[in-house]
Amino acid sequence: MARHLVTSALPYINGIKHLGNMVGSMLPADVYSRYLRQRGHDVLYICATDEHGTPAELAAKAQGVPVAEFCAQAHDAQKAVYDGFELAFDYFGRSSSEQNVEITQHFARKLNENGFIEERAIRQVYSPADGRFLPDRYVEGTCPHCGYDKARGDQCENCTRVLDPTDLINPRSAISGSTDLEVRETKHLFLLQSKLQGEVEAWIDAVGDEWPQLSSSIARKWLTEGLHDRAITRDLDWGVPVPADTWPELAAEGKVFYVWFDAPIEYIGATKEWADAAPDGEVRDWKSWWYEADDVRYTEFMGKDNVPFHTVMFPATELGVREPWKMVDYVKAFNWLNYYGGKFSTSQRRGVFTHDALEILPADFWRYFMMANAPESDDTSFTWEHFAATVNKDLADTLGNFVNRVLSFSRKRFGDDVPAGKEAGEVEAKLGEEIASLLAEYEGHMETLQFRKAAASLRALWSAGNAYLEEKAPWLEIKTDKDGAALTLRTAMNLIHLYAVVSEPFIPASAKAMRGAFALEGDTATWVTAEQAKSLSTVPAGTAFTVPPVLFAKISEEDLEAYRERFGGEESA
Repeated sequence: MARHLVTSALPYINGIKHLGNMVGSMLPADVYSRYLRQRGHDVLYICATDEHGTPAELAAKAQGVPVAEFCAQAHDAQKAVYDGFELAFDYFGRSSSEQNVEITQHFARKLNENGFIEERAIRQVYSPADGRFLPDRYVEGTCPHCGYDKARGDQCENCTRVLDPTDLINPRSAISGSTDLEVRETKHLFLLQSKLQGEVEAWIDAVGDEWPQLSSSIARKWLTEGLHDRAITRDLDWGVPVPADTWPELAAEGKVFYVWFDAPIEYIGATKEWADAAPDGEVRDWKSWWYEADDVRYTEFMGKDNVPFHTVMFPATELGVREPWKMVDYVKAFNWLNYYGGKFSTSQRRGVFTHDALEILPADFWRYFMMANAPESDDTSFTWEHFAATVNKDLADTLGNFVNRVLSFSRKRFGDDVPAGKEAGEVEAKLGEEIASLLAEYEGHMETLQFRKAAASLRALWSAGNAYLEEKAPWLEIKTDKDGAALTLRTAMNLIHLYAVVSEPFIPASAKAMRGAFALEGDTATWVTAEQAKSLSTVPAGTAFTVPPVLFAKISEEDLEAYRERFGGEESA
């Protein structure tokens, strides 16, 4: 089987993320990684907190703690939330790690040796009130393109245009709020992307046609506009230091690398962290995943705002190093998940945040809803009404009710073992063919990373069981044909086990509960073959079973009212 390297865009350290961030990167990466593992592939799913840059310093300053202490606490808080969502990372690292410092400095030295880094004197915003140069994110103001009045000096959160601090209208210091700003000369390192444009274009031409249109169109748009040389150092107290053996003057001034230079390198750094964290007796070869790794298929997951950095800037860095580092094969980008038509926003605390989501409802509710409504082809909108309708119809009524009524009815009429009854007949053969066909459809969508379509196919699998149950009606059948009713229930129980196996990427906790209902010895199956789907005989007669607690409690109108009141929403507004 193939080796699959999977990464999701690194969540930034300044606070717990919202649902839009989750569905745009980490959750689909987890669903895909789980699926690949179940199909027998060798998978390494790597992520980390992105800890450098001005927002980390500002957040630490606001809390009155050292930035290193703030980042350590925030990393643990974020990891706890991701554990709650059952994100099955192989490793969740930190971009402030020694490993990332080492590899980032190595990349910078190599780029410099190859003529792709240049030291330049530039004019930069200085704040007398703060007594320091202000890196781009320390400058806020009005975007000259869209008029958004909280744009940062590196990028407008509203229109996503990349900016320089001097582009902003009515700029102010993000530290003190002072508008008494000056422009002074200082030196920084520049990555000469303009010299690498042709190589990046050739690489995109070779691999980009396979990508979703969203990913390839953004990459090609940036290339059409032309790659510009970009400063890769900042005046900050927190970051990967410029190596003194190569740039002694800048190192003495305390320059650090720009967060968007070192953050993508942390994918490699976190993989080395994973290797270095191996328990005694286990050897992990991190480099085989990244260096001369021709047998590895590398897939990245991210929101559309991160696409330029991963499809243009980081590839330019890797190409300029002139070493055989693994480059991405497939970039799965997502549009926005909005909240009642407006953007989720970490900085403005707008929308549902992941820790709050877990406080009110189980993770599987959120996992399924987000993937069934993933913003793949266009932006989608979260509303409490849509969320409740999806959960109640698909999870509670279609899947949960099927599991409960089959197991409860069988226990009531036949006891605590799977009943035997008749041999499978024509109806069961037809059902098996339908299940095998739907399973193949589901697999096809998962292979091509079409998550909304995959969720629809999964839902269709669940619905097929309900249709079979309604057709056979064992609650009536048992009155005239007890063996026939036993066959129906045995077949339905096999469907429950099948659902448990194939639903695991989307709803792992519920899948575990369904699978655990059956006392099957040696139940190590990771997937369902077409023949198993057709025969529906994995759970034989005589197998002991239990009825699990209700898998999915319905969301009531009273619940909805409480959620809208707490989080905001159209009706409460």
